[in-house]
Amino acid sequence: MNRTERSSTSASVVAFTPRVAPVEANEEIASVIEVLQDQLALAREGKLRSVAVVSVSSDGEAVGTQWSCQRGDVTSLIGKLAVLTHDLMAGRQ
Repeated sequence: MNRTERSSTSASVVAFTPRVAPVEANEEIASVIEVLQDQLALAREGKLRSVAVVSVSSDGEAVGTQWSCQRGDVTSLIGKLAVLTHDLMAGRQ
């Protein structure tokens, strides 16, 4: 798991230019981008204090988790991810 602790008094932003792999746009990719943009907008507005992300590779083999949260939010995020997992599994049946 990937966990980064940040101090609210010493935050800094590092600019970078990501390399974008050529991919044909489709509805699934657009959906992922839309969700991420919604979360970025909320973060920029200061409306988020915690975020948890579960990523699955395009071939379905690799799963990654990342989070950024305040100390007391870890348990809540884990619980919400557990509920989401159960909902997703139920949706597959």
